[in-house]
Amino acid sequence: MSSPTSTVEPLNAVEDRYGGVRVDLVEEHMDCDVYVPRLKASISQWRQQGVKGVWIKLPIRLAHLVEPTVKEGFRYHHAESDYLMLVYWIPETPDTLPANASHTVGIGAFVMNNNREVLVVQEKSGAFGAKGVWKFPTGVANQGEDIWTAAIREVKEETDIDTEFVEILAFRQTHKTFCGKSDLFFVCMLRPLCFDINKQDSEIKAAQWMPIEEYMAQPYIQKHESFKYVAEICSGQSKSSCSGFCPVPALSTSGKKSYTYFNKLQLQNKKNELGG
Repeated sequence: MSSPTSTVEPLNAVEDRYGGVRVDLVEEHMDCDVYVPRLKASISQWRQQGVKGVWIKLPIRLAHLVEPTVKEGFRYHHAESDYLMLVYWIPETPDTLPANASHTVGIGAFVMNNNREVLVVQEKSGAFGAKGVWKFPTGVANQGEDIWTAAIREVKEETDIDTEFVEILAFRQTHKTFCGKSDLFFVCMLRPLCFDINKQDSEIKAAQWMPIEEYMAQPYIQKHESFKYVAEICSGQSKSSCSGFCPVPALSTSGKKSYTYFNKLQLQNKKNELGG
């Protein structure tokens, strides 16, 4: 007698490059009594084929299938606004599926005019909302957004100042921040293309051009080492005493456009050697 799963159509799956498969459920609707037998049949087939990791992407419209998927041994991997990704490691060996993204990427924008005044803001809410601290425009890079693009966007959104990216001056790594993730924070130097401020009313309480010495003298900046170090680096760069990192576009091995950041001075020296 044939097994109950032998006549059930397995789920559509695509092989990945690491001995696993990925399932994207595109159906508008699927009942549990249809889905569960297909999932069981698929797991049986994948086990016979020696498949290692299984990824199932459940769109939010199929959220009712989460519980039966978990009951078959799957676990949560990550979620976005419109789907949940679940994974299952089939073989009796250590699970080597990559973990969910571990870092967020933040930017701080150092913008200085010809009078050695820096663009600073006071926020209405958040960690700095009640402190009265003047700080650089900051924000988080969106998914798929380059660091230099995020810096230009954040300055525009918070102050309405148009800028051009110059270089990365420093970066900081901290752990257990938003949702327990680690954070990479990049301090970017931008050149202002205009000077009339029009602050973002929804998030920014005040914005102004402030002498850099006055910015650095704030008690909060002097008290916290990371802020003090960044301020000193920015001040030094404004006097052309150091060199940061600038983006160089290139294609990745998969053909996607990416940016590699090189030390500006070293990059210029290399161009000079090549006669560029």
